[in-house]
Amino acid sequence: MNVVIYCRVSTDKKTQETSLARQKEELYQLAGRHHFHVVSIIQEQESGYQVEREGIFQMLELFESGHADALLIQDETRLGRGNTKIALFHQLAKLNIPIYTLANDGEIEISESDSMVLQIVGIVEEYQRKIHNAKIKRGMKKAVKNGYNPSKNLSNKHMASGRERKEVPIEEIVRLRNNGLTFAEISRTLNGLGYDISKATVHRRYKESQIIDSNTSKR
Repeated sequence: MNVVIYCRVSTDKKTQETSLARQKEELYQLAGRHHFHVVSIIQEQESGYQVEREGIFQMLELFESGHADALLIQDETRLGRGNTKIALFHQLAKLNIPIYTLANDGEIEISESDSMVLQIVGIVEEYQRKIHNAKIKRGMKKAVKNGYNPSKNLSNKHMASGRERKEVPIEEIVRLRNNGLTFAEISRTLNGLGYDISKATVHRRYKESQIIDSNTSKR
């Protein structure tokens, strides 16, 4: 199994450099005991409450691209603290990435309280997805009623009429776009999650979503 080692300390004091080195060495030993292959070691000196960490972005990119399959950390507080920790637990769970810790000498054992919060977050996210999909469906019906023809926006309309449209998570495309990602970056992210989708298709689906939302807001 390919793994990422993630080490973090909260300050930039020189004395913390020994802590980073110790975390790295002990996690290397953990990887050896489980016969893991370390593909990347990420070290940073940032607050655990800070979610916008370069090391976290690098880590998620490795998982999303399929270059790594598991995460190794000293303990759950190294990943993050407070809401940031919960958010990262949730994101890694969505990517099916197991977490191994030195504290457990194996897969992490999430506390009962954190587990309950994650379950609630998952339920809320599922209902948000359902509501968003219902909104898209309703908006599409209204757009078609007002004369909108989705087939006119398909670049492959010259191909056989039986060709199926790709199933893609439109709400995720919109969310990533709203977070400032380019269409190329969104395409790479979704490909890492198992969707075979080009930059052009991402752009087309996003534009369709904007048309639907526009028609919905005019009602």
